[in-house]
Formats: sequence, structure tokens, C-alpha cells
Amino acid sequence: MVLVKKLAILGSTGSIGTSTLSICESFPDRYQPVALAAGKNLDVAYEQCVRWRPRTISVATEELGAQLQSRLGADGITEVEVVYGTAGTIRVATLPEVDFVVSAIVGVAGLDATYAAVKAGKTIGLANKECLVAAGELIMAAAKEHNVALLPIDSEHNAVHQCMRGGTAREVRQIWLTASGGPFRSTPLSAFEQITPAQALKHPTWVMGQRITIDSATMMNKGFEVIEACRIFSLPPAQVRVTIHPQSTVHSMVEFIDGSILAQISVTDMRLPILYALAYPERVDASPAAGLHFDLSSLSQLDFAPPDLERFPCLRLAYEAAQTGGEACIALNAADEIAVAAFLEGQIPFLGIPRTIEQVLQQTSGRQPSSIQDVLEADLTARARARDVIAHQFSGVLR
Repeated sequence: MVLVKKLAILGSTGSIGTSTLSICESFPDRYQPVALAAGKNLDVAYEQCVRWRPRTISVATEELGAQLQSRLGADGITEVEVVYGTAGTIRVATLPEVDFVVSAIVGVAGLDATYAAVKAGKTIGLANKECLVAAGELIMAAAKEHNVALLPIDSEHNAVHQCMRGGTAREVRQIWLTASGGPFRSTPLSAFEQITPAQALKHPTWVMGQRITIDSATMMNKGFEVIEACRIFSLPPAQVRVTIHPQSTVHSMVEFIDGSILAQISVTDMRLPILYALAYPERVDASPAAGLHFDLSSLSQLDFAPPDLERFPCLRLAYEAAQTGGEACIALNAADEIAVAAFLEGQIPFLGIPRTIEQVLQQTSGRQPSSIQDVLEADLTARARARDVIAHQFSGVLR
């Protein structure tokens, strides 16, 4: 008899959250969502409550909570506890009946709840890379202390995790994270100053949110993944390599000391790494989830090439921050978020993103935070510095 695994989904209305709920639809005898953190999307939160009847749901603000409570009450749905804010998200993540927490809130907004879930002894499926970029040392130390399994959902780290099962940690020479190269891998450098938000939002492979799509175009997303891989797999930056692989069929590779390389290949569908994390250490038959079968004809051409750090300076900056550690990684993430938002709003050019980040990093030490509060304070400081750089360096540039 299979025991139903009870899930808390942080970021239930986003792409990872909805994909996780799709897995629950396909495997109702295995996975049941009992707690949701839905943020600001009230309509989707309401629909999820009607469909899943969670024990608890959290939304962003008290006002949204009151609106959701009213809508549910009008439909006679009174058994769903509605909470809000950071405290509400922490409650969702730490409910006693929850077995597995999917951490998929974008940015540092999910940090408090993820850390609380680790300290509560919950198994974590991690899709929020900012948690490990900004507070990786603290989260990994807490996971070790509380004997918590932290399972990556990001397709690249999930692939590495699968390949690592082919040997011991001591037998690993290096890991390779694959990157599509985004929409500008062959664009002339001379054209980068004229790149528009509309162009940068056209990812060749994945359908994602705006920030992560821009991060893919600058390859900052891959830089974050380098830092995340260093934390998850206890490797120095020099042993975490990036290769451009435009077909996106090989999700990552692990090279062992005897020269063997194991690669993980699958469809580009986030339901597969989610299902892997939820089922670990088992593997379950994915047949009930349509579309996860891989067509071998897709392997007719596989291209790999080293990334051009002149074309993608954000990747270079991420490696430098990974080497420094501490507040440098916090600043990298915070400055990127501010710079990406400014680019999307037309305040800075495309290359203004790495220029802003580099200036913020020059003002940042590598001091190690000793608490989540330290992380959040360093994050706020870096954001303020990024806004200051944008105000002074790019004012009127695109006007």
C-alpha cells in the first residue's frame, strides 16, 4: 500500500506550483496538496481552494485574505484556513501534517518559510534558487542539523542529483550544467546595446516568468545555478562548469574521476523533475502524466560549446561572487532583481544589467551572514545600492 504524501506548495499559483498540482492530478493516490501559499493571484488561489480544499492557504496581504475568505464563505467553503503575509507562508510550510514542502516562491520572499520548513524537519523540493544563492550556507547547515533531505527541482540540479547516484561524491571530478544560451547566443555583440525587453523575453526553449527569462538571456540564471550547485553538492566553483547546449535535451552531466560522464536526458517539462523529487528515492511510472515520454529522435544532433564571458558578463560576475561567498552572493541576486526590473521598465539598456550588478558587487564585502535576518538586511542594502547606481548612472539614458 502506498502512503499518500501530503504537500505544502509555496508559490502554488506560479509555473512550478501549477505543475506540482498537475502531478497531484495525475497521481492522486500518491500526492495530496494540504497547504498552499498563493501570493497575490487571488482568482487562481480561489480556484485552487475550490478544487483542492487545502487545510490552509496563505495570500500576500490581510486585505487579500479577507477577500478570499469572503469568496470561499459565499460558496459554503468554510473548512479552509486563510492566513497571510510572511507569518502565513511560514504556517503553510510548517503544518505538522505536511510531509514535503515544494519551495517555489520567486526571490527572497520564500526564504523565511523555506528556512522554517527545514528547521521543522520537512523534506524540501527546492525550486527557489534565490534561497541557496542568498542563504545557502545557513540553509545547508540547518538541513544537516535537522537531517533534512533537500531535493533540487531545477532541471539542471535535478539532473546532476540523478547522475550523482552513479558514484560517490569522492568520485566526482566535475559537474556540467547545460544552458540553452538564450535568444542571444549568436547575436553580434555590437547589437547588445539595442536589445529590447520584447526580444529578451523570447526564450527559445522554456516558457517561464519574466525575471527568469531575462536572467536566461543574460545567463545570470546559469550563474545562480552555479552557486546553487556549489551549495547543494559541496563543490568549489572550479568544479562546476557551464556548457552551451542549444537543444536543451541533456539537462546536465557529471564527470567522474575515471573519465566516465553520466548525462540525464528527458523532455523539457518541469513535471519530470518535480515527480522525481516527490518520489525520491523511488522512481514511479510516469505514464499517468501525459507528455513525459522522450522521443529518441530528438538526439539526432547534440551541440556543446563553452560560454562566451564577454557576451555574458553576468556569468563571470556569478563565478566571482561564488568564490567570494557571503554577502557577495546576496548582493548578486538583489542587484540583479532590481536591474532586471529596471530593464523591463525601460530605465536601463540590456547591458545596464551587468553594469549595475558589477558596481554593486564592488561596494559589497564577503562577510558571512549569521542569521536569516542578516541575509535580509544585506539584501535590502544591495537593493538600495542598485537603485542608486541606476539613478546616477542611467538617468535619462533611454529617455
